[in-house]
Amino acid sequence: MLTSVDRLLFIRNVPIFKELRDDFLVRLASVMDEVLFEANYTIITEGQEGRSMYIVVSGQVSVHIQGQQVAQLKQDDCFGEMSVFDAEPRSASVTTITPCECLVLTQQQLYDAIDETPGIAVNIIRLLSRRIRELNQDINAPKQSAKLSAKVLPAHAALGLSALKQENRPTGPSPDQFVEPTATEESAQGTLEWDATLPYGNVTY
Repeated sequence: MLTSVDRLLFIRNVPIFKELRDDFLVRLASVMDEVLFEANYTIITEGQEGRSMYIVVSGQVSVHIQGQQVAQLKQDDCFGEMSVFDAEPRSASVTTITPCECLVLTQQQLYDAIDETPGIAVNIIRLLSRRIRELNQDINAPKQSAKLSAKVLPAHAALGLSALKQENRPTGPSPDQFVEPTATEESAQGTLEWDATLPYGNVTY
């Protein structure tokens, strides 16, 4: 468990609290609850209502939406702040990966902090914006990979076809070369007359 001094020093380093004055941090540190969670414990559940946010003091937690992990959070990271602001059901579930120690801040305590220092609201907006960007990048990464594959595969196919044409091209004279008529040629089927009007003689194409 954190002492009063340790708790104050800790929350002072949490990004969303950096705009708060020390005198308010002292009051805030004194009212926040400190809770311990064992490994594989679900702290918040997607779809349920919530009025508290959490700050990871130690350990790691996994954030997952519909069973798919979207982030891992560690010391100084926050979660649950969206429901504190909009009073909507939780948008994700959070489960501990290791035993964790967290500080809990209720909705009313957070509103008091914003009334004291509006800059904290700006910090939380930045935090939410960054997380949305990270989530969008995770969602768009497979799409970009699919687009790249769609571009690369036709190019490879064209190269393969070009190589095939190069490999199977006729070895006779080119169309712009003059073909000198020759004497009749003997074949297994009989006698073939050389046709000088065709680019490749008597080759059928």
